[in-house]
Amino acid sequence: MKPTVLVATTSRWFPTARLAVALANAGCTIEAVCPPGHPITKTGVVSRTFTYRGLAPLRSLEHAITATNPVLIVSGDDLATWHLHCLYLAKKQLRDRGAAICSLIERSLGSPQHYPVVGDRAAFMQLSKEEGVLIPHTITISNSAELNPCLAQIGFPAVLKANGTSGGTGVRVVQNLEEAAGAVKFLEAPPLLARAAKRAIFDRDRTLVLPALQRKRSKVTAQGFVRGREATSALACWKGTVLASLHFEVLQKSHASGHSTVLRRIEHPEMAAAAETMVRRLELSGLHGFDFMLEADSRAAYLIEINPRATQVGHLSFGPGHDLPSALVSAVTDLPVSAAPKISDNDTIALFPQEWLRDPASPFLRSGYHDVPWDEPALLRACTRERDSGAVFGWLQRFLRKR
Repeated sequence: MKPTVLVATTSRWFPTARLAVALANAGCTIEAVCPPGHPITKTGVVSRTFTYRGLAPLRSLEHAITATNPVLIVSGDDLATWHLHCLYLAKKQLRDRGAAICSLIERSLGSPQHYPVVGDRAAFMQLSKEEGVLIPHTITISNSAELNPCLAQIGFPAVLKANGTSGGTGVRVVQNLEEAAGAVKFLEAPPLLARAAKRAIFDRDRTLVLPALQRKRSKVTAQGFVRGREATSALACWKGTVLASLHFEVLQKSHASGHSTVLRRIEHPEMAAAAETMVRRLELSGLHGFDFMLEADSRAAYLIEINPRATQVGHLSFGPGHDLPSALVSAVTDLPVSAAPKISDNDTIALFPQEWLRDPASPFLRSGYHDVPWDEPALLRACTRERDSGAVFGWLQRFLRKR
């Protein structure tokens, strides 16, 4: 009987659907808890889906877990991971009555004693420094009075980051104190009700509604700017050990602070060593990612943050030791690893639909390996419709701004 894996996601992020297919190909039965209309429902691999409700996230997750009884939960985004951390804490207080769910979350994500560090950018960077990992100078800005002295230590340009954000939405690069003051005010503020309402109505995304109502402010950290190229590592981990890994440098992004759309696979011992160090220190299990800056001249790898969930390259396979889903399934089931074939000998990967959505005429779609899921035609059609509807909505927004 195939093991059941529950994919948990709060956003309609296309790579989560690709990951579900890869996990199914690794020998799993896939079930999912996700928002209505998620691309994962367009794949042919998901047995059942359960609705993620932004106003009742923990109940949504608990219902799906109870109904599926999975051997593992795979988180598709940062918010889903944070909800699982909160569910762990809630069930821990129930002692025996919550033991089964606590055990499942710990098996899926790793040691719960490190959940607070995983969810706090400044705490993670401090721990990385203690472990001897190369990082940029990082300081938490607790209040506006600390802004000037903090940035006097770091210098300009500086990178400001808000906790609880991902995909570049909570990151600002500032060149002076005036820009920094405005950025901090924006980053630490709770989502506006109008923005939460727009997301809920037009994007069918209710994840901002609760934070907007609670008016909870975010913690902001300041980080030294490293000139160079961004890079990322994706890892399958089990009880603090790296099972399989992929390392890439970023060639193209959706926008300056957005997600990657084109990457080149690289071998970088310093990145691998830093990732292994933090996986061991945090006793991680499941799928995780680490982001780096490769310094322009030296190519030294500065660790800049952790992604406590599957990243958008997690479905890619480059053979034994570089197939994350197969390695993770093997660890959970104690069965031999059966890695998927290497997807391509071309190390430049144009992610689909990310690069195609960014620029349908991109030269990378021809020069690199274009990662199109030809074996999932319904998923391809859904992506095409998303691009068309996105274009219409963008036109509508521009029209309304002119009124």
